[in-house]
Amino acid sequence: MKKWLGPLIGILVVLGIGAVLLISPYNNLVTLSESVDKHKSEIDNKLQRRMDLIPNLVETVKGYASHETEVMTNIADARSKMAGASTTAEQLEANDELSSALSRLLVVVENYPELKSDAHFTQLMDELAGTENRISVERGKYNEAVQVYNNKVQRFPSNIAAKIFGFEKRPYFEAQKGAEQAPTVDFGNGAK
Repeated sequence: MKKWLGPLIGILVVLGIGAVLLISPYNNLVTLSESVDKHKSEIDNKLQRRMDLIPNLVETVKGYASHETEVMTNIADARSKMAGASTTAEQLEANDELSSALSRLLVVVENYPELKSDAHFTQLMDELAGTENRISVERGKYNEAVQVYNNKVQRFPSNIAAKIFGFEKRPYFEAQKGAEQAPTVDFGNGAK
């Protein structure tokens, strides 16, 4: 019976040391994951603010440009898609569509000088611009948190804890496709 006691203690010591060595990386990964979630929540908060502003903006524009139904429909559809997005990938896609629809709305606005001078419209545009800036800042913070987290998930020795406990890389919030090129504006045909 005593023959088994030595190896059993040795195995328990090795397992104990292994568990202790996993505690710190695990706790660090949890902290970094929570940081990513916090920054994602801040983006969601700002996106919700933008979504709350859009109906007022659309209603104001409708008063001046009621025949621009396609643009208004695209905005409503994009808002619905954004509200129904459940994953970061779906949210990114819906955000791209909403940003594109808002860009088309701004092109329409250019055709209505009296709308641009409307105080309510101007206030809404200022609020929307401020919200867009805050979204941009929060995206940057989120991407920084994702970078730190993803590095930890991939680097040794924390990658071992990440694999054991199911921590996976997180996606970055990236610019929409074509964002590096300025849109072409043609007041006869809209944005291209």
